Amino acid sequence: MTKPLLVVESPTKVKTLKKYLGKDFNIAATVGHLKDLPKKEMGIDVESGFKPIYRNIPGKQKVIKTLRQSAGDASEIFLAPDPDREGEAIAWHAAELLKKKGRKFHRVLFHELTENAIKEALRSPRKLDRSKYDAQQARRILDRLVGYNISPLLWRKVKGGLSAGRVQSVALRIICDRERAIHAFEPQEYWSITAQLEDDAPPPFAAKLVKKKEKKITIPDEKAAKNILDTLAEETFVVDKVQKKTTGRNPQPPFITSKLQQESIRKLRFSAKKTMIIAQQLYEGVELGPGEPVGLITYMRTDSTRIAMEAASEALQLIRETFGEKYVLDKPRFFKNKKKAQDAHEAIRPTSVFNTPQQVAPYLSKDQLAVYRLIWQRFVASQMQPALINNMSISINAGDFLFNASGSAVKFPGFMKLYMSADEEMARTDIKRELNLPELSKGMVLKLLELEPKQHFTQPPARFSEASLVKELEENGIGRPSTYANILSTIRDKGYVELLKGYFRPGELGFIVNDLLVANFPEIFDVEFTAKMEDDLDRVESAEIGFQDILSRFYGPFRTRLDRAVDAMLSVKGVGIPTGLSCPRPQCGKELHVKVGRNGHFLACSGYPECDYSSDYTRDEKGNIKPVEPSKEDVSDKVCEKCGRPMLIKRGRYGEFLACSGYPECKYTQSLHSNGPGKPTGVHCPGKGCTGELVEKTSRRGKTFYGCSRFPDCTFATWDKPVNRECPVCKAKFLVEKTTKKKGTFLACMTEGCGYRG
Repeated sequence: MTKPLLVVESPTKVKTLKKYLGKDFNIAATVGHLKDLPKKEMGIDVESGFKPIYRNIPGKQKVIKTLRQSAGDASEIFLAPDPDREGEAIAWHAAELLKKKGRKFHRVLFHELTENAIKEALRSPRKLDRSKYDAQQARRILDRLVGYNISPLLWRKVKGGLSAGRVQSVALRIICDRERAIHAFEPQEYWSITAQLEDDAPPPFAAKLVKKKEKKITIPDEKAAKNILDTLAEETFVVDKVQKKTTGRNPQPPFITSKLQQESIRKLRFSAKKTMIIAQQLYEGVELGPGEPVGLITYMRTDSTRIAMEAASEALQLIRETFGEKYVLDKPRFFKNKKKAQDAHEAIRPTSVFNTPQQVAPYLSKDQLAVYRLIWQRFVASQMQPALINNMSISINAGDFLFNASGSAVKFPGFMKLYMSADEEMARTDIKRELNLPELSKGMVLKLLELEPKQHFTQPPARFSEASLVKELEENGIGRPSTYANILSTIRDKGYVELLKGYFRPGELGFIVNDLLVANFPEIFDVEFTAKMEDDLDRVESAEIGFQDILSRFYGPFRTRLDRAVDAMLSVKGVGIPTGLSCPRPQCGKELHVKVGRNGHFLACSGYPECDYSSDYTRDEKGNIKPVEPSKEDVSDKVCEKCGRPMLIKRGRYGEFLACSGYPECKYTQSLHSNGPGKPTGVHCPGKGCTGELVEKTSRRGKTFYGCSRFPDCTFATWDKPVNRECPVCKAKFLVEKTTKKKGTFLACMTEGCGYRG
């Protein structure tokens, strides 16, 4: 009889597991999901209780065949995809495909890929978790109901290729709302006054004016500041109070997924997506020598700060040996989970603290080492003694006014000797910047050296960085940590937002789509509503409620809104969005509207076709629309092949292109590369119905990419070099060339769900 089959999710895990189980198990990978809802149809039978209609994913035939061959006539199948909702769905679908009379299925959860953890998990298999699977199905169905019903509306009303996502659109709304708050912000003037003071001997020190007659002082303008300065010049500065105390500062808990993403963004400048890819590699196993793959960290999708007693004890041992007794705790430190945290997994930690960053460095890429060091240091630091900070505060009276001077110094670094979060590093910098304060006592009279007035203005709310947006999503209960990276990637890839100098700013298309969605589906894309839905999904997983119940409750109001939006949603293609601006053409003066065409957004006269005025536009710092008339530099030396008018150089999402100056009467466009399309690759464009060819091009920043020769009619593009070779797994017509530090150059398939690497 065939050996039992162990089914995992990733091919990378297979090698790690074979090291420990190769003699006793056949091991095969699903390479992600095996089944999903069909791409070209809704795939949900609403009338039958929202029954999902799953199909084998195209391109997975060879994977499924391999699984069945590996199972052979085995009587037992151990299903070990990732220990989360998505992994549970993969396990259920694998069981359906491998179902056979008399065959038993066991669910195995690998929280870390070490020998002890693997064998312990196999000794304690579970049943497939129906509630966790239902929670995954509910999320998938909700996302499909929203995306497959609203996205076509955007295609008809705005432009093709757009998408609306149940969670991604809420993230877009958060970014747009913040940008509008910035537009609406009016800076307010205020002043501060700092006194440079001295005791009998130097050095001098600075004290800030904070109160007048026991009330917090506000200095609105220069006149008020001058009046205060005139008064203070006649006052005596006397020490009122000196306070000294030592405070303890505890370390942060080990990472959960969202905190790892935030810290990696801030400290390593890695995107959330890149961080999760690297963490997955560290979890699945890295070769620490020939034939010695080892999982270096525990499972990286978790919102629990729980850690195993054995791991904490191991950390205490390492701290004692490395840093000495004064840095080690008497007993392990454990952290409380937040109220809504699921406790299925531990926090993200090294599988063994004795795999120090220095020891594993020769076997990791630069980026892998950076992420591993972050995880290792954060965990070990969580078991170290608190830092001790000496704080000193001096209150100084000057008539009715009160000044304050404060300073801090590290008495004992504790955990800070090994690791500080980005916030702690900022606080430590502030400590270092504090001036040393002299030893003073109550009643001492100080010498006034100088009074320094300074003008300030209140600042608008900051735009979201990747780190602060992840934090905002987490704090509002939007999505799950495992989805943040995909959310951030999607809203950028669709052209809804751009990341400028590390901060998100909505693009014009983002504003247009957001405003239409919020106007027509205010509840669906509401922050609180979306957070409540996440709570309901958690309740499904804990078997408190059936998944059909939350879908039914959602679908009725959604269907009503959807039916109304078919007619009520404003068509930006047709009517356009009113701007309040008047057409500049003589004898016209009708209102200008924002419209969206094949190549992006523009202003057009609402009097069309009688008036064919159109122009590009920008927004000022307040968000007001400003028409941009074409300059001489924008007029190309080409004429329209259809009507003979001059061709203008326009700028769209995918760069510059040529468009007829007679638009919208003449809609002819042409690629700027039409007379020099770049180096052909010999690969046909995979765009639907496209007859173009992929050619090598150069971006505005000088980076090589590969795009369709029919741009802008077809906007397909990829950074990876296409190779005219058929995929041996899914039979895709071409592969792409990828290069990594670890694997070098290899060929890969772009087809979703295929996963071929060769």
